[in-house]
Amino acid sequence: MTIKKHVKLGLSALALSISLNSVAAEDPIKVGILHSLSGTMAISESTLKDTMLMLIEKQNEEGGINGRMLEPVVVDPASNWPLFAEKARELLAKEKVDVIFGNWTSVSRKSVLPVVEELNGLLFYPVQYEGEESSENVFYTGAAPNQQAIPAVDYLMNQIGVERWVLAGTDYVYPRTTNKILETYLKDKGVAADDIMINYTPFGHSNWQSIVSDIKKFGSAGKKTAVVSTINGDANVPFYRELGNQGIDAADIPVVAFSVGEQELSGIDTGPLVGHLAAWNYFMSVDNDANYDFIDAWVEYTGNEEAVTNDPMEAHYIGFNMYVEAVKKAGTADVDAVKDAIIGVSVPNLTGGYATMMPNHHITKPVLIGEIQDNGQFSVVWETASTVAGDAWSDFLPGSKDLISDWRKPLFCGNFNVVSGTCGGKSEVASN
Repeated sequence: MTIKKHVKLGLSALALSISLNSVAAEDPIKVGILHSLSGTMAISESTLKDTMLMLIEKQNEEGGINGRMLEPVVVDPASNWPLFAEKARELLAKEKVDVIFGNWTSVSRKSVLPVVEELNGLLFYPVQYEGEESSENVFYTGAAPNQQAIPAVDYLMNQIGVERWVLAGTDYVYPRTTNKILETYLKDKGVAADDIMINYTPFGHSNWQSIVSDIKKFGSAGKKTAVVSTINGDANVPFYRELGNQGIDAADIPVVAFSVGEQELSGIDTGPLVGHLAAWNYFMSVDNDANYDFIDAWVEYTGNEEAVTNDPMEAHYIGFNMYVEAVKKAGTADVDAVKDAIIGVSVPNLTGGYATMMPNHHITKPVLIGEIQDNGQFSVVWETASTVAGDAWSDFLPGSKDLISDWRKPLFCGNFNVVSGTCGGKSEVASN
């Protein structure tokens, strides 16, 4: 073979290589969206699917990430917890998505957790949760208990003078673990066991007459009483309706909710609920230009002038923008590169500050207490002076108080015991 032919073949191979690399560089970044579009959680999760589609559309209008377009892949796990795991596996193994944004309930997240760890996926989880978990494959952009539950109880105790406590929740891991933390916390504050009432109901529970009657009776003992609600999904609608039916208003027994926002209130008459409370890290009523821009974009995207925004939507907004910045920083959507790049990334939140991804895969957030208004919005009545870093492991559970999480090398551990100096080697503590 002549030198000329060698050169020609070499140039052809080089051209083919450049061409293939160019095609690869232009492949879309596939974004899995894992939210219930049917079943009991659709009332809350459908909006989060649409939020992600809006954010992806906007990012593509700006040229994608590093010149690559984003391609959404939507599935419906239908409020079926085992189906969440199946759909997550489908997204990662079949659809080959680069990242997943999804879940609402902790039981659905725990169903997905072993799948994303096995297949080395990325999951951005946008809802407040019970803590007691830190996975190298999950980024928790919702509130940990120290960013919602503990500050809410402090507010009720210190600002309103609450002495008796009803801990009412849906019967699954988030309410049970959160209430376990709160029960310990309240007792540490000197609250007697007789002044704590705990109640759990199934998903979709609709007959609240006897439970609300019990709450009313519990609150008639001459001590200021409040309900701390971890009731999730569409069960909130009949719960609040029954409060109104039995004449329980905020002046008598205030309710502070951790899973009721603007979206849930849009389905009920809020007149009888004026004065009841919710603890979140964002409210639609926040007076901030970035928030107004987000609301305007949401109204335009939905075509609905009455469309509302809420806290988990802001968490997806933050998580998505953190992912975008991490991919830019890493120069690739490779999972391990993104995991390394995202720690320390800061992006604007919608309340006028910044959110930062911490080494434990939780973010910094302000804490706000909002009071329900008759228009279905919340008036902010209290907020922290600065942002609070999410704590993966509660200081109020014996098995967790000595644990920290740090996914930076060389520690690279989700449950490092600072007393024994050892890593548990799992994302969760078995006793929890």
